[in-house]
Amino acid sequence: MSVSGAGVLIRGPSGAGKSDLALRLVDAGALLVADDVVELTPGDSHNDSNSNSDNTSGAGGQAARLLARAPAALAGLLEVRGVGILPVPHLDAVTLALVADLLPPGRPAERLPEPATVTLAGVALPRIALAPFEVSAVAKLRLAAAAAVARMPFLPPAFAALPADGAP
Repeated sequence: MSVSGAGVLIRGPSGAGKSDLALRLVDAGALLVADDVVELTPGDSHNDSNSNSDNTSGAGGQAARLLARAPAALAGLLEVRGVGILPVPHLDAVTLALVADLLPPGRPAERLPEPATVTLAGVALPRIALAPFEVSAVAKLRLAAAAAVARMPFLPPAFAALPADGAP
């Protein structure tokens, strides 16, 4: 997905709500990159000019990035459960800035989770856990994507010092 220009990889098992969340994101102005099958290609900012994010990875701190795209036969198509497989606004490819792992139904997200990353194809990316069917899921994903692109911490240092219950 391209959410306000930020590449977001949504992961979860079959039936977890990936396509449903993607549909709601598209309805809110995001662009589909791929549904169900995503091709990931590592690259660096020196060899590819389609960068909207810069992640540091690899030898010598070289700026590395991870490009996501759909296989040609699936480009621009989204499975809409109960309706069919339909064309939606899409991009051919996007540079990933964030990974969102979907939580199973009934499992709430942590209130203030520790910042997390995941490494895919040698590129470290910020990672969040998201309850996909919450009404606020689209807004949370937009905020997290913007923070990832801006390299803002998901937990500001002042809050990191607070006890786990959040009391001063």
